[in-house]
Amino acid sequence: MAEQRKKVTIQDIAREANVSISTVSRVLNNGAPVKSAKKELVLEAVEKLGYQPNVFAQGLASGQSKTIGVLTPYISSPFYGEMMRGIIEGLDGSNYSALFSEVFWSLEREKQAIQSLMARRIDGLITLGGESSAQALLKINNQIPVIVIGRTVPELSERCLRINDFAGAYAATKHLIDFGHRRIAHISGLSSHQDAADRLAGYRQAILDSGLQIDDNLIIEGEYSEKSGLIAVQSLVMRGQMFSAIFAANDQTAYGARLGLFRQGLRVPDDVSIIGFDDQPG
Repeated sequence: MAEQRKKVTIQDIAREANVSISTVSRVLNNGAPVKSAKKELVLEAVEKLGYQPNVFAQGLASGQSKTIGVLTPYISSPFYGEMMRGIIEGLDGSNYSALFSEVFWSLEREKQAIQSLMARRIDGLITLGGESSAQALLKINNQIPVIVIGRTVPELSERCLRINDFAGAYAATKHLIDFGHRRIAHISGLSSHQDAADRLAGYRQAILDSGLQIDDNLIIEGEYSEKSGLIAVQSLVMRGQMFSAIFAANDQTAYGARLGLFRQGLRVPDDVSIIGFDDQPG
């Protein structure tokens, strides 16, 4: 069995650089100024000995872990993937890193993830959508800063980032109406999600403002996935519902809807027009 390499400590660096432990500590933690000659000796010793700082221990000592927890429904989602990439780019050069936790739109998983992240002494929390109640998020915000993306918590309004789902859905539906469509199906997101409810409301209002009648038979609840878009189209066709356009609550649903139309022998946009939501590159 190979001999396990001894972990290098700041005491080892102090001996190698022939300086005090406090000097090493100030250099490594960017504390009080250290004369350039001594600082150079410390940095040379760090490189020579291959010192790796104990980030967790430093966090305990400083009260900061330099880590931001991020809750995301799906890591593989193109929509949330863009957000996560933006978070990583935003943290670049800040000495902070992101710790991602996938919660699959499950309140129980979200609670467990939050407990795990808090145990790691994260310095802040970013939640992409999420199922936690406003009260739960406020309780966390009393301990660390919380940023909420994709929903609104009134008491944290200055830390909530979201788009106007109602206006976006209204514009998408009105666009189809302006092209002459009169029977427009809507494949929504989960009704328990505020963004899905707002997009449904925008769809309904656009139809009413255009002097048309809302047909609830043309509204199918999905779950923001390709599969739900496929199933929704199959359901509409099997029930004999006539439609010339589909407003899908997100682009992934639109992908699935297009596949569903293809399997039914319907062409896009020749037979049925489709518009999604999110503007994903695909």
